[in-house]
Amino acid sequence: MTAGVLFPFTIGLILSVALVPLSRRLAIQTGVVSHPRNDRWHREVVPLFGGVAIGLATLIGAFITGIADDTAVLLTTCMAIFVVGLVDDVLALQPFTKMIGQIAMAGAVVYFDYRLYWLDSRLLDSVLTMAWLVGLTNAFNLLDNMDGLCAGTALIVAIMLMTGLQTGASSEFARPEIAFLALIAGAVSGFLVYNFPPASIFMGDSGALMLGFGLAMLTLSNEGVRGSRSDVISAIAGPVFVLMLPIFDTTLVTVLRLLAGRSPATGGRDHSSHRLVAMGLSERAAVVVLWLLAGLGGGIGVVLRSTRDGLSLAAGAVFVLLMCVLAFVLARVRVYDEAQVPAPSAFTLIPGDVPYKRRVFEVLVDVSLAGAAFYLATRLQFDRQGFAANAENFYRSLPIVLTAQLVGFFIVGVYRGTWDHFKRKDRVTFLKGVALGAAISQLAIWLLYGYYNYSISIFLIYSSLLGGLMVGARTVVAYIEESFD
Repeated sequence: MTAGVLFPFTIGLILSVALVPLSRRLAIQTGVVSHPRNDRWHREVVPLFGGVAIGLATLIGAFITGIADDTAVLLTTCMAIFVVGLVDDVLALQPFTKMIGQIAMAGAVVYFDYRLYWLDSRLLDSVLTMAWLVGLTNAFNLLDNMDGLCAGTALIVAIMLMTGLQTGASSEFARPEIAFLALIAGAVSGFLVYNFPPASIFMGDSGALMLGFGLAMLTLSNEGVRGSRSDVISAIAGPVFVLMLPIFDTTLVTVLRLLAGRSPATGGRDHSSHRLVAMGLSERAAVVVLWLLAGLGGGIGVVLRSTRDGLSLAAGAVFVLLMCVLAFVLARVRVYDEAQVPAPSAFTLIPGDVPYKRRVFEVLVDVSLAGAAFYLATRLQFDRQGFAANAENFYRSLPIVLTAQLVGFFIVGVYRGTWDHFKRKDRVTFLKGVALGAAISQLAIWLLYGYYNYSISIFLIYSSLLGGLMVGARTVVAYIEESFD
């Protein structure tokens, strides 16, 4: 840890360690505490206002370290979100009211030209940036569902973002942001001393919303510079992998609640952490497992932002596959009354005797792996300059490949079986689906675009990669399913 990072980290740590006990006492005296409920994990009354210590440590530390002026937009919007969360902790705001505050602050960020710069269209990129900020703000809030989980994840994300900015910084722009991240890391570390299981204080919405918004904003840029078209995937993959755990948990909970006929906005003991405990892990072990996944994803994200070689891309694809397998395993843990699950419609392309919520996951995984296989096949076929020359063709062809691949799977009957009964004949069926999808893709691209320099070898490589990935994924999940039976 360099001197420029060590000083703000230490300031944040000292302030937080000193402020948390005071915040805890204030919460108890004012009655701002979290009571046990059926949709909450804890079984004792726990004071809130841990976020007050984190927020004040960040605010005071910014002035002590002298970075307040250089991070004025970041600091101001984070404090505004902090106030929204604090009011919610005290008065219990309606979700829509909190959403208005988040959207307003996201709009302010975009107004000052902080954006993702993922899209050429400024309008679309601005909308995507606002969705990114609001989504991750709520993702961290949802992740605050078990002692130490949200705080530990925020600490890991801050460290990974610091590492990425330090390795990729080419101007003065990144230096105050690195110091701000170090300040947040120190403040969260001080809070984590009191929040590690069993927690004596919770951060509440004031802390979770501020951390989510601040860390999401620190993935943005206001330099008005974006990479070349060939670098877009790496530019996107970097922050997505760093923030993979909150994205994963929110997506998993949202999808499963919708499929179970529940509102995603309601609370519940159905997060990834709760499902790991239901599988037999202790609370601490579940938190540590998720911390490790956050660290692994963050490390891959840092590498993908700085390098774009085949090894780093392969590591990213394997990690995505790992998270998909984990999603299948966690989705199998029963946390809902099956009577609450809505009945499927009368007509469906998928047999009704198989739980349709698992089919949704299968399709999502297949689409993800088909996209990854097609990208890797294209990168293996061309060198960096060749891929840059064919990048636009790749992006135009990708939707065709994904759609054609799903058509091929449906035609040969890939979705008529189950992963926990994945036999040899099913492997043959799946490989037929891969081959048919590749053939349809190649024919469609030839008819629509005249190949655009794509050769048959790309689709041969694609078929081999996708076949191996999907057979491997189904085999692993079948083995895990049998282990739990």
